[in-house]
Amino acid sequence: MTNVIADAAQSGDGGSVAEADFETLFAPMRSEIMAHCYRMLGSAHDADDAVQETYLRAWRAFSGFEGRSSIRTWLYRIATNVCLTALEGRGRRAMPSGLGQERGDPHAVLEERHEIPWLEPVPDAWLPREDDPATVATGKSSVRLALIAALQHLPPKQRAALLMKEVLQWQSSEIADALGSTTASVNSSLQRARAQLDKLSPREEDFNEPAESDKRELLDRYALALEQKDIATIVQLFTADAVWEMPPFTGWYQGPADIGALIDTQCPAGPGELATVPLRGNGQPAFGVYILTPEGTWEAFQLQVLDVTGGGIRHAATFFDLKLFRAFGLPQTLSSEELAKLRSSP
Repeated sequence: MTNVIADAAQSGDGGSVAEADFETLFAPMRSEIMAHCYRMLGSAHDADDAVQETYLRAWRAFSGFEGRSSIRTWLYRIATNVCLTALEGRGRRAMPSGLGQERGDPHAVLEERHEIPWLEPVPDAWLPREDDPATVATGKSSVRLALIAALQHLPPKQRAALLMKEVLQWQSSEIADALGSTTASVNSSLQRARAQLDKLSPREEDFNEPAESDKRELLDRYALALEQKDIATIVQLFTADAVWEMPPFTGWYQGPADIGALIDTQCPAGPGELATVPLRGNGQPAFGVYILTPEGTWEAFQLQVLDVTGGGIRHAATFFDLKLFRAFGLPQTLSSEELAKLRSSP
């Protein structure tokens, strides 16, 4: 963000406001604007671009800000319009289970589709902290992967209206003003959006995770079983209705037996040839997974984001877009010594 604003300052944009003053005023809101853009766009990389554009527009327009609303509201309005522009003419970002296909056969040949705009996870480090008022107000479930996937089914303006109402707690009249609409139209749009989301989004009780100690034990068991390709243990750790999906592959798989068969038959790694690095994404437990190469180095392989309940893992989203490793602060290649150091860091 700073580089973008510095470039604008050098070109004479932004009126008389100093770069340092602008940073002081707006930097504390960056993570919540990032979360808003991510909910709108379903992509960490697109959201980052949208935040950059939002701050650039705000910098250029700040000298004309008249104080008719709060700075925060003004910034959200700019961010929403940036996202709506970005969404023009684009298809929705999806997960394999949202493509309308039947559950996959774990023994069948995998179909890979890179032209589909797949949903992306977002690192927790890019979002407001759990003790941040923005997180406390909206709840961490508002960035969970399942909800983000459901939101992408809504038309862009409907999505924006719903987020402004349910997450930002705006009045319908404020939403109408921001979207260039009427209060009646916004209320009608909200009614349709809620009805659609009720069909697609998980229930709040589905987000109930076990106690931290129990969750940590389950995740440790899962990581070890995955690394050792211990299929019997992996199967035990998933709930009866668990789903596994892994863009850019189009199949999705349901039930512990099918998930176990998929890993057993389709994963190219043998026992001891995978290594996991614990992460957090979308307010959920996650892992960066590395695979051992013939040369003895560890290469980025996949990034997993998990839904964990008291009964086990109910959803595993496994992403093979290796650009995500950089977003999550992980290198593409590691020596065994570097891997050990990374795994031992807090």
